[in-house]
Amino acid sequence: MEPVLKISNLKVSFDTDEGPARAVDGIDLEIMKGTTLGLVGESGCGKSVTCLSVLRLIPSPPGRITGGEILYKGRNLLALPEKDMERIRGNDISMIFQEPMTSLNPVFTIGEQIKEVIMLHQQKTSAEAEELTVRILDKVGIPSPRIRMRAYPHQMSGGMKQRVMIAMALSCNPEILIADEPTTALDVTIQAQILELMQSLQDESGMSILLVTHDLGVVASMASHVAIMYASRIVEYGSVEDIFSDPRHPYTLGLFTSIPVIGKRGGALYVIPGNVPDPLSFPDGCKFWPRCLFAAEQCMTQEPSLREIRDGHKTACHFSQSIDKHVWKEKTKTTSFLISG
Repeated sequence: MEPVLKISNLKVSFDTDEGPARAVDGIDLEIMKGTTLGLVGESGCGKSVTCLSVLRLIPSPPGRITGGEILYKGRNLLALPEKDMERIRGNDISMIFQEPMTSLNPVFTIGEQIKEVIMLHQQKTSAEAEELTVRILDKVGIPSPRIRMRAYPHQMSGGMKQRVMIAMALSCNPEILIADEPTTALDVTIQAQILELMQSLQDESGMSILLVTHDLGVVASMASHVAIMYASRIVEYGSVEDIFSDPRHPYTLGLFTSIPVIGKRGGALYVIPGNVPDPLSFPDGCKFWPRCLFAAEQCMTQEPSLREIRDGHKTACHFSQSIDKHVWKEKTKTTSFLISG
């Protein structure tokens, strides 16, 4: 089965006074129809830049897509005229942006903003678009949608604004939904409602989802596959079952070790040592080696490629075959990278 979206060797950089910052440096991703791909990594690793690149929304200047392909149904989105991209954005591929507070226009009602998307892409009259707006607001769980559609963003709570963003993204029945941390800054109850809503809408429409998140628990409940991103590169990729049961990259192992254990009291919490490297001056070799417990001389000089270690499970580590969670656990016992709990 062909992927509905395929990203190959994507490279994005931003011009700065100190030189080009490589935000995304040659990543490969695939999303199959009707599935959810989780994209996980620390802040600043390039997740949002990857999402914006799919819709060609990288601000230029200073940003530039310098290489690669983004294939949607076999068409390279990076080579399409802007007019063709305008027809795809919001219609075939939609995006829930990271921060609803800044993504909604404060001087227009939410109904006007959703109607605009429908009228632009589906050639509906104002009356038809209004009825569709009421219907989609009701579908995402907003009470009294005919009244609420006349509200301005500042009159709604954070959870309601996030539902409006989802309604806007789904108003034209997209084939692909890009959700860039859709539950950021929401309390856990609202977070669960938003994720359940996205799951039910996916089951209903068969759309594909690219889900960006910091939360591995969200990935476990929503995604079928997961890509772990670090410092502009994908360092591990596979099914949720493979990654969660047998992670093979030291960064992935560090992320899992850093998760607090429910019910565990006292003791210490593990933290990954060091900091994410500056994209203006990535280290030679593997970008993770300054923080890695297994770093060897080869890691400092040769950057590992993302290669398959078993069916569908890929990792970018020179020693992935000899590293597993049991070896990692023993290794962390001899380190001091702990904080008091």
